[in-house]
Amino acid sequence: MAEPESRPEPQPEPDWQRKRRLAAIFGDAVPEQTGDDTDRGEPGDARTGESASDAWLRAQVPPHHG
Repeated sequence: MAEPESRPEPQPEPDWQRKRRLAAIFGDAVPEQTGDDTDRGEPGDARTGESASDAWLRAQVPPHHG
């Protein structure tokens, strides 16, 4: 009777490699870091320090709410 062929034990996949493989298959649905948890913030008017979202909101206010 033939002796069974011995196969090496599979090595555990490193975390970075698993994340890369899953991102290639499913896409990166949830990024590791988002824009709101960095110091960069949103682009806006550097002179006034107003963010782009604040400027948009201010532009949407009707004239009679001045």
